Amino acid sequence: MTDIEFMQIALDLAQQAAAAGEVPVGAIVVKDGEIIGRGSNAPITTHDPTAHAEIRAMRDAARHLGNYRLVGCTLYVTLEPCAMCSGAIQHARIARLVYGASDPKTGACGSVVNLMAEPKLNHHTEISGGLLATECAALLSSFFSVRRKKNKTATEENGQ
Repeated sequence: MTDIEFMQIALDLAQQAAAAGEVPVGAIVVKDGEIIGRGSNAPITTHDPTAHAEIRAMRDAARHLGNYRLVGCTLYVTLEPCAMCSGAIQHARIARLVYGASDPKTGACGSVVNLMAEPKLNHHTEISGGLLATECAALLSSFFSVRRKKNKTATEENGQ
């Protein structure tokens, strides 16, 4: 499979997250051409601030491999990882990160900060950003647009 095909699978997971009322982010971990981990955002439904798509996909992959080190793996995620996820990616020794949309508010792979390029850290993941960025960003924009409309309607119904 190609990077685009793998990212499309991550986008499908992001759509599942949106359907569950979560911010639509999806992620997969691939090793030797095989998907070994899948995750979608679930902090709201799981009451877990660490339940980001990347973390859930890496946990799934680690269970699959029987090892917390994900050496030789590629992580595909629809949104640029935050600082928490970037740290976990480095600790897991992910070889390559491919993300879709940039995150100008919390992105830690170049948009706000770039933890992957910090020379003091002992692991440096290769980064490729912007794959299917338009599709990834459109899913996020649509989700937040609907959420804003719902919030506005609820506020108006309450007479505020």
